Amino acid sequence: MKTITPKRRQKLLRQKTCRLCKNNIFQLDFKDVDLLKRFQTEGGRILPRTITGNCTKHQKLLANAIKRARVMGLVL
Repeated sequence: MKTITPKRRQKLLRQKTCRLCKNNIFQLDFKDVDLLKRFQTEGGRILPRTITGNCTKHQKLLANAIKRARVMGLVL
């Protein structure tokens, strides 16, 4: 007897590009709260590179800027 297995849908993966590289942003300022909030969840956690599409260099700069802004009390 032949069993029929359901076909699974494959996810279409689209390569994400770093928005900061695209806009030629080379330095991040911890006082730019609007930019930093784009890369955080509502609870204040930093979004990973797989979700944001940032390159390694900008993700590290972004994480440091968010951490400094937290210490200064600018963001959660």
